[in-house]
Amino acid sequence: MLSSHLTFQFLAEPTDINFGGNVHGGMVMKWIDQAAYACAAQWSGKYCITISANGIRFIRPIKVGQMVRLDASVVHTGRSSMHIYVVVKAIEPKVNEQWITNRCFISFMAVNEHGEAAAVPMYTPQTEEDFQLELVAMHAKNFAKQLDNDFEQSLNHSH
Repeated sequence: MLSSHLTFQFLAEPTDINFGGNVHGGMVMKWIDQAAYACAAQWSGKYCITISANGIRFIRPIKVGQMVRLDASVVHTGRSSMHIYVVVKAIEPKVNEQWITNRCFISFMAVNEHGEAAAVPMYTPQTEEDFQLELVAMHAKNFAKQLDNDFEQSLNHSH
């Protein structure tokens, strides 16, 4: 059976921090992209390319020495696209507390060996939460399309 979920877990290391002593936002974005890619590739069984990242939220910082957990889940599919919801949590191992630090949707397109769009298995929500996440992913997809249209129109009017 196809798995629509994947988890990465590791320690935040001193090389991951910024000048403020927290994990660098760019590092968190890299981790999110890696976990989402692995989830999309696992679901599709194909090489995948990133289409967009929507609504990346930086809620709380991650500190060195905390465990970092990324949960990536397929929440919506198109013909060749997969929309992955990623939740990042920091876990303080000494007191066994955890909290959400980031969340976002990342869209991927599966491609064949020629770099052309390739069909992916259809995702079907199972729980009420799955249905809600699929609705949000669809909203994010429509928002991204509208944003593209707005950019195109503003570029066409500025020349």
